[in-house]
Amino acid sequence: MQKQLSTSLPLERCPHCANAQPQLARISERESNRRGGHRRWGVYECLACGGLVIAASRVGDPEHVIIECYPTAANDPPDTIPTRPREYLRQARDLLPQPAGSVMLSASAVDAMLKEKGLKDGRLYERIHDAVTQHLISEDMAQWAHQVGLDPNDSRYVDERASMPSLEDAQRCLAFALTLADILFVLPGRVTRGIAESEPRP
Repeated sequence: MQKQLSTSLPLERCPHCANAQPQLARISERESNRRGGHRRWGVYECLACGGLVIAASRVGDPEHVIIECYPTAANDPPDTIPTRPREYLRQARDLLPQPAGSVMLSASAVDAMLKEKGLKDGRLYERIHDAVTQHLISEDMAQWAHQVGLDPNDSRYVDERASMPSLEDAQRCLAFALTLADILFVLPGRVTRGIAESEPRP
């Protein structure tokens, strides 16, 4: 079924907070007629997280079918990521509206990815530094991991006086986990495929 520009935007998930069937209410509307064509734009606000989404239909289209939408909803993690960490990443994304659970799932994804690379001993941060030693990731990645607070045993979560993880905390943890997946699996897979596809044929 084609999505239509209306007073609300029918998306399966909010691209900001990943809420399923979000309430996206139109807060502004305008027309533009430049190189991209004559379009009617709507600006929508997610009533859960306040994130903004813009969408457009062609002026003159009686059905108001949406032809552009930004930002787009996140896709499922690529198949080049092994099954277990890929599923953790997908669940971490889907659970962003429950940040504490999403943070734990992002940490589980990182844990599973490191184990896929043979790093199975010690706490999570220790194994992240082992990945640096083995030149799997950079020192900057290790610093990033510490700053986002992936480890469930991190002092900010163990301290009973500390606040619960926020949506922003969960988004930062997921961003780190997805970047790690890119470095360890997605980009190497792309290179391998590129070599195979560009190999001279006899």
